[in-house]
Amino acid sequence: MRYKHFKNADVSVSALAVGTWAIGGQNYGQVDRSDSVRAIRTMIDQGVNLVDTAPCYGNGASEKIVGEALRGIPRDQILISTKFGLITDVYSGEYIKHASYKSVMREVESSLMNLETDYIDFYYVHWPDVNTPIDETMAALNTLKKQGKIRFIGVSNFSEEQILAAEEYANIDVQQPPYSMVNQKFTGLMKWGYERGIDSMTYGSLGSGILAGAIRTMPDFKPGDMRLTFYDFFREPVFSKIMEFLKTMDRIAEGHGVPVAQVALNWSTQKEFVGTALCGVRNEQEAAQNCKAFEWKLAEDEIAALDQELVRLNIGF
Repeated sequence: MRYKHFKNADVSVSALAVGTWAIGGQNYGQVDRSDSVRAIRTMIDQGVNLVDTAPCYGNGASEKIVGEALRGIPRDQILISTKFGLITDVYSGEYIKHASYKSVMREVESSLMNLETDYIDFYYVHWPDVNTPIDETMAALNTLKKQGKIRFIGVSNFSEEQILAAEEYANIDVQQPPYSMVNQKFTGLMKWGYERGIDSMTYGSLGSGILAGAIRTMPDFKPGDMRLTFYDFFREPVFSKIMEFLKTMDRIAEGHGVPVAQVALNWSTQKEFVGTALCGVRNEQEAAQNCKAFEWKLAEDEIAALDQELVRLNIGF
């Protein structure tokens, strides 16, 4: 496993991290709880030291699975990242962005209980809440730091302007934007943050699974599946473009004797402004294969070939 040193947080983090959106079991395909626990433990056995989750991933289900997976592992060997501020409305079922002081204090206690821990390493504002003053949200986070319930403050899906506004009231240690070969829209934000010591944990690192190479024909996802509603990778014309791009990935993967997912992970994590790539896994086999990506690296000419093809097909920009 390769590691990167996060500047503001002053901790070393594995270049690959466990992403747990899918294992919440809500609108993300079939998930087996036992397989998920074993997958997380497999990644930790391979040197991964960060697990990222959120209470809204299955209404607490993901956090509880993470808590179960981490039982018996010395707490100081694992970095736990979770979030707050995205709450499911009990009447409509829709998500509400709510990051008031009172709500933060309520959510953190729930997450601590679900995760079976006394503290959270990275605590993120999941999405900006335009109805709550940012100084109120940051005051809650500063209080939690003083109480020892969180170690580092993070923001997810924030713009430069929103990060600067938050920095007036608290030190921002990390950010979490989407980033992969097929989604490079926030490259500038990540580079800007990196120069300020705000390292990035990227989500969607395998393009919601499309860069794993297993899907080669348009899938028949159920209505409401997050892979259809949150991303455009599984809709035309983007889907066909990515299928064409996979031919270049196939050629490079074949040259190294590896699955194409490892090409995608190296392309991302070999960039200095990518702190760690969050990667969802459903079983031990996927976990082990993804970790093996860090036993080799892409050559500069291979990265150039991939970048040229992305530009030619106009994917991800």
